[in-house]
Amino acid sequence: EEESINPQILLGRHKIISNRRMNTEDLHVALQQSFSPDASLRDPAEKLIKGLKYVAGASLMLVQIAAEKQVQFEVRQAAAIHLKNLCKECWAERMSFMEVTLSSNNGSQMVLLSDTDKEQVKVALLEALLAEPEKSIQDLMAETLHHIAIHDFPDRWPSLLPTLLQNIQETDPSQALRIH
Repeated sequence: EEESINPQILLGRHKIISNRRMNTEDLHVALQQSFSPDASLRDPAEKLIKGLKYVAGASLMLVQIAAEKQVQFEVRQAAAIHLKNLCKECWAERMSFMEVTLSSNNGSQMVLLSDTDKEQVKVALLEALLAEPEKSIQDLMAETLHHIAIHDFPDRWPSLLPTLLQNIQETDPSQALRIH
């Protein structure tokens, strides 16, 4: 059974949560609370969201929340934005033009998503993008997919192009060009 952590317990302990798991419902609550006018709810939620790069599986949970049509639109959009930012920051090491690995802004080693998280996100994100009716969320997902493809296609994501081509062939022609 997967251990669940209440977002309120996590505050100030981002280094610890890499060894534990948060569930999708906890993340959904944090995303909702990040919109709260009440600072006592909003501030801890924002702090938790900023620490997502330390949480195993957080990127996949963000895709799941962004893709879930029953979730409030603003929460889905926030999940898509945080996913985009997390993938941009933590997908691949940043290299200088001299091929030197860059550190984070505070000089510490960069946090990178695990290979398992990356594989799960690629599959889930592509499926979510192809099924997404909302243009703003679709655009955010497409931007995230673009960033991932820059780093992983074709060597680490050989199925991307065949999957897109298959979808285009199987899709109603009036909808086929909706893929970014």
